[in-house]
Amino acid sequence: MAKIGYAGVSTSQQTTARQDDALAELGVNTLFVEKIGAKNANRPELKKMLEYVREGDIIVVSDISRLARSTRDLLSIIDTLNQKHVGFVSLKENIDTTSPQGRFVLTIFGALAELERDNILSRHREGIDAAKARGKKFGRPVMEFPKNWEKVYKQWKARKINPTDAAKELGLKRPTFYLMIKRWEVKSPVA
Repeated sequence: MAKIGYAGVSTSQQTTARQDDALAELGVNTLFVEKIGAKNANRPELKKMLEYVREGDIIVVSDISRLARSTRDLLSIIDTLNQKHVGFVSLKENIDTTSPQGRFVLTIFGALAELERDNILSRHREGIDAAKARGKKFGRPVMEFPKNWEKVYKQWKARKINPTDAAKELGLKRPTFYLMIKRWEVKSPVA
């Protein structure tokens, strides 16, 4: 079992000295230091640390904000650690997932994160519904049929012109040409 420290600061001008001292007092064997803000989940030292740890190791941080700034990122990292059977300790928040109480606190964090996500989705859906009720249109505006559409469409339908040439003549891309065919045939089923 090894104690692995993770320290981080937001810029290369800042120092991790305070974090280093706190982690050294706990007997951290290996230290990974990040000079990128924790709001970015794609951090090189974090990735190295997650690859480095082995079953039975414990990750130690001075506080959770050094590891992640969003609950979602934190829970994703903790999930990765759990899958590898690696413990997690945060000094400031006094969380230790090697204890039942620590796992309980993280479970509460997870439940709160899920509640927050559900509330955001619900508010988003309500906002869209309210905007639609006020007549707001979503998506791209419907493209008008080109002036020579009917002529080119009939040529294509009679197999006198291939789809690529038809699209080119109309100034469209092939996928757009096919979408417009579908719209046209729904609008004019006898065509």
